[in-house]
Amino acid sequence: MREAPADATVIDWGVAALTSPGERQSGDLHLVKGVPAGTLVAVVDGLGHGAEAAAAARTAVTTLEEHAGESVIALLQRCHVALKGSRGVVMSLAFLDQRARSLTWAGVGNVEGVVLRGDGRSAARERIGLVARGGIVGSELPLVRPQEVGLVAGDLLFFATDGIREGFHEGFPADASPQHLADHILANHGKGTDDALVLVARYRGATGTSR
Repeated sequence: MREAPADATVIDWGVAALTSPGERQSGDLHLVKGVPAGTLVAVVDGLGHGAEAAAAARTAVTTLEEHAGESVIALLQRCHVALKGSRGVVMSLAFLDQRARSLTWAGVGNVEGVVLRGDGRSAARERIGLVARGGIVGSELPLVRPQEVGLVAGDLLFFATDGIREGFHEGFPADASPQHLADHILANHGKGTDDALVLVARYRGATGTSR
């Protein structure tokens, strides 16, 4: 489990991760990067596990960090080019726009993305799932269309790799910090047989105008 530093822009966030048993490197990595217009959030899962999966994931994260101000579709395409000849990755990306008060996201493969609407005071929270396309970034990039979700303060974004069991976004303490939620999900839903990573971000609300 890892404590994530607080982001300085529009979200509070936390991440928790475990490496596959017997491996020294994880192929499940993340990036949270603030830019003038908002914040990029990404979770990357290198295919398989071990050193080759970790190397592919690092290449993807480096590419995302260098071009974080671009659209999620442009970022997927950049990663696809950078990962040619590698094992490849699956990944999900979200850009939280300060000015538009919205989230634009896209995914390739089985990094699950979920937004839970509302501040947690109501018993039922609307669930919005990312519709990811099957494929591999680096070898089989499908046609991906971004989705846009309007945001209000208190909305929660979850990204989880396939080392986390389904249903991870249910039955958690909604008023807890994102880091506590990430730790809770990993402890209660981690499979324990594969690399695993879960990232949780809470939208603070608009903080002013952007570029």
